[in-house]
Amino acid sequence: MRALVSPLAQVSDFDLRLLRVFKAVAEAGSFAGAESALGITRSAISLHMADLEQRLGMRLCQRGRAGFALTDQGREVLRSAESLLAAVEDFRTGVNQLHQTLRGDLNIGLMNNLVTLPRMRITAALQAIRQRSDAVRIHLSMSPPGEVERGVLDGRLHVGAVPLITPLSGLAYLPLYDETSQLYCSHGHPLFAQASEVDATALREAAAVVPTYRMSAEAIQMHQGLNCVASASDREAIAFLILTGQFIGFLPDHYAAAWVAQGQMAALAPGRQRFSVPLALVTRKGRRQSLIVEQFIEALMQT
Repeated sequence: MRALVSPLAQVSDFDLRLLRVFKAVAEAGSFAGAESALGITRSAISLHMADLEQRLGMRLCQRGRAGFALTDQGREVLRSAESLLAAVEDFRTGVNQLHQTLRGDLNIGLMNNLVTLPRMRITAALQAIRQRSDAVRIHLSMSPPGEVERGVLDGRLHVGAVPLITPLSGLAYLPLYDETSQLYCSHGHPLFAQASEVDATALREAAAVVPTYRMSAEAIQMHQGLNCVASASDREAIAFLILTGQFIGFLPDHYAAAWVAQGQMAALAPGRQRFSVPLALVTRKGRRQSLIVEQFIEALMQT
């Protein structure tokens, strides 16, 4: 009476290796012919085949003086093995393609009024990402620098762009470029006509705007020499107050450029009343970046 054979409970990595050996032997038509294809000896092939037959509980091939031939069960197993190994290869290829395909969300936080920068590398990097894949969903938000940093820290944002003033320990900062700011007044201000030659006394007496957001040491020093009687939460608010003709204040050159070109603003004591702040891309330390974020940063560095 034939002994009952336990069904195959699962297919392991070892089973896959044995099936590959079996497939190579069947294609070569002999153990000897499979040696070069597999890179192992005939005796090793024989041991692998014996392991597979024991694992499956059936004879897969006849070998001896009469030559090599698959059994009926061997032919059925070969067909199933070919389907299984093809499916494994399709899975491997599909996963590898996922690693090369950009798909998903990119959440970016920016401080306001960066779009007018002449060398807007962030815009160029976003363009590059979209050209590589239209399956990337870009979510862009404008916030004060501190809020951008908090968003990156808590995971709401993948990356951010902020002034590099006081780095936070949990964040990594990648310098992008320097942003230069100058002291401005509008065409309705008494100092407008003498903007390029205004003296220090007149500047100290004029009503000025001070930002409420975090500033560099150089920017703080510049504002300490002014008569700051008004405050503003961001650069757009500073511009609003300057355009009233009642206040002077610091604005980034690239942001003020359009008003200067229209004759609505002028830089006061250009060359003397100015400071620069480095802008940086910020990511969270220790966070495993997605392929989208990695390629965004790569594109940013290449622009």
